[in-house]
Amino acid sequence: MTSKTILRALAGETQAVPPAWLMRQAGRYLPEYKATRAQAGDFLSLCYTPDLAAEVTLQPIRRFGFDAAILFADILLVPQALGADLWFVTGEGPRLSTIDGQADFDALKPVGAIHDTLSPVYETVKILSRELPSDTTLIGFAGAPWTVATYMIAGRGTPDQAPAHALRTGNPALFDALMDRITEATIEYLSAQVEAGAEVVKLFDSWAGSLPADAFETYAIAPARRIITALKDRHPGLPVIAFPREAGPAYEGFAKATGADCVALDNSVDAAWAVAHVQKDGCVQGNLDPKLMVTGGQQLIDEAKRIKAAFSGGPHIFNLGHGITPDADPENVNVLLEAIRS
Repeated sequence: MTSKTILRALAGETQAVPPAWLMRQAGRYLPEYKATRAQAGDFLSLCYTPDLAAEVTLQPIRRFGFDAAILFADILLVPQALGADLWFVTGEGPRLSTIDGQADFDALKPVGAIHDTLSPVYETVKILSRELPSDTTLIGFAGAPWTVATYMIAGRGTPDQAPAHALRTGNPALFDALMDRITEATIEYLSAQVEAGAEVVKLFDSWAGSLPADAFETYAIAPARRIITALKDRHPGLPVIAFPREAGPAYEGFAKATGADCVALDNSVDAAWAVAHVQKDGCVQGNLDPKLMVTGGQQLIDEAKRIKAAFSGGPHIFNLGHGITPDADPENVNVLLEAIRS
């Protein structure tokens, strides 16, 4: 049996101390990250410079001793590899050229061309697989097709994903073609990460919760199932974590419907409900409120211990319910880890 606690949890083992890592654990809350990003010059240059991307991936491992490292990249590298223009506006986030009609879709590159753009990411994975501590699991990732599509259609993040919903209902043939292209690209991208050394992959469906119930099966569950099935066919035994954020009641059954080995829970999910309805099907990940990494104190300790206790009857990976925020205090990470490991 592997000594890697993340892999043991993903295989269904219940452990007295849950393994832990944090979404966005390499990021702006760390001074060393800020220094490396300044060295890179801009965010995309950091993503595409393997030595620097590996360095920021390793920084939180050195500082905190997490049980897993997650590749430093961005979910919007796949749209860029498919031919979308991508840039970042300081203080506002990503901007992309938009898919408004058939001509925009026709201008996208074929799936086979994505590796030309994404090869530096695979090099980062190779570096990490050599340099990570022997007991630290390496997680690769991609955005799920619905979430990636929302950015490609709107050209930016939106509060309600309205442009994507409008295309989904107004021009379903075009929308389905775009989803198909993203799904195939995601399979190829994640497979290449695994070939480079990723031991686990995670699918981030950050906007899954905005899909109405009648569309959730078609645009959240079915693409995830297609991706996971293809990856497990190519890489038998590969563990997959799925994160259909804000799925609410649809978290129940998601693992069985998609083939995911673990379902990550956002911080709106009640732990007792999740134990009864989600953990019964296997490993769960989560789900501390990221705000507590800012405020800290006894509330952080109490909540961490409460979540640990709630999920202690089954396989659990401790994490936040969403990414750690730039205003988090790094010292609170030490407080958190002490609370769940003591």
